[in-house]
Amino acid sequence: MKETVLLIEDEKIMRVTLEDALKRAGYEVLSFATGAAGLSALANSSFDVAVTDVRLPDMDGFDIVRAVARQGEAQVIVMTAYGTIKDAVEAMKLGAFDYITKPFALDEFLLLVERALELSRLKEENIRLRKDLNTCCRAPEIIGESVVMKGVFSLIEKVSASASTVLLLGESGTGKELVATAIHYQGTRKDKPLIKVNCSTLPEGLIESELFGHEKGAFTGAIRRKPGRFELADGGTIFLDEIGDLPHSTQSKLLRVMQERQFERIGGTATLTVDVRVIAATNKTLEDEVRAGRFREDLYYRLNVIPIVLPPLRERREDIPSLMEFFTDKYRKKLSKNVRFSKEAAGALLGYDYPGNIRELENTVERCVTLAMSEVIGQDELPATVRHGRQGARTLLLSDVAADAEKNHIMSVLKTTQGGRTKAAEILGISRKTLWEKMNAYGIR
Repeated sequence: MKETVLLIEDEKIMRVTLEDALKRAGYEVLSFATGAAGLSALANSSFDVAVTDVRLPDMDGFDIVRAVARQGEAQVIVMTAYGTIKDAVEAMKLGAFDYITKPFALDEFLLLVERALELSRLKEENIRLRKDLNTCCRAPEIIGESVVMKGVFSLIEKVSASASTVLLLGESGTGKELVATAIHYQGTRKDKPLIKVNCSTLPEGLIESELFGHEKGAFTGAIRRKPGRFELADGGTIFLDEIGDLPHSTQSKLLRVMQERQFERIGGTATLTVDVRVIAATNKTLEDEVRAGRFREDLYYRLNVIPIVLPPLRERREDIPSLMEFFTDKYRKKLSKNVRFSKEAAGALLGYDYPGNIRELENTVERCVTLAMSEVIGQDELPATVRHGRQGARTLLLSDVAADAEKNHIMSVLKTTQGGRTKAAEILGISRKTLWEKMNAYGIR
């Protein structure tokens, strides 16, 4: 698509000469003899660069500069026959890109127009990249158009611009780590490290070393100095996942770091100072943990500056179709399989409660796509918990679980043998006839 230049020049010969030169250079040109006609074009047409004479018969050319500057989308070049510094300075103050003094060479004029267009392109590219960055850093898995999720997105946008401590609350699998990642990369610390720590997976004897580091010889096995996660996160963000599982003995040291931004490595005497934003997450009710004496009250209030509650999937069912589509497409591409869910299977997926939330939905979709033997995934290929629905999932019989496991194992082996039943029966340790009967019983095609 050609770039468009708006030209406003009252002298006919000059206007026609410039218009012809611009068209030969490959631009679309909208040319007018009066400021009023130019302003009307501004309101009704799209353009990339405006070129205006500073003296027009019906108005001051600076009015054009002001109007274009208000729109903020294009660059303005001012032409003046007077060559006064006063006119040039006034035009630049009002937002003009540059000025050119009459008379001028066409090559000089076209070069100036191209420079203005380059700046317009850079601005457009910057806007596009910022939009792409926001989309990327929101994380593609953070999907939702429900009212409650729009509220979460609004909070993410607001807190990203600050350095305040954030506490992410919600059941397991609701996407707390994704939200922490989005907050970091949409904020002013995006160019600094994001260090993640899962407090529930680190042994109590090692968690302080992981968080604060240690000196050589601090304990058996400390053969060299090791920086801690806070030290590595200096200038950036540390994400403390499952903060409710942090040992009580470590909580006081974390509180000091959050209050004073200072700590010592284990076995060290030097005090280190860090600038770190803390984002914490938990699926526990910390107020209950405080009442039970398992979590320090002062640390809780230090963490609970800006709480963001992520709703369970069962409370945002309107988002399930979009999530299903996203995960299905993700694993179709990953596994190079053209599959889809039948209407009945999709209905069962939509009606399930997902106690494991988004993580359980993704795992379910991945499993179904991986084990699919045809282009359509039927309801009988869903996990037994999903097939039996909300109530059935809570009263599932052991025999159902065993049958479901057997079916999935048979399907997995058949996939390995590319549908070869003789080889599959051999791997399974059953006769070909028994395999055929089980395939019929389970509806495996």
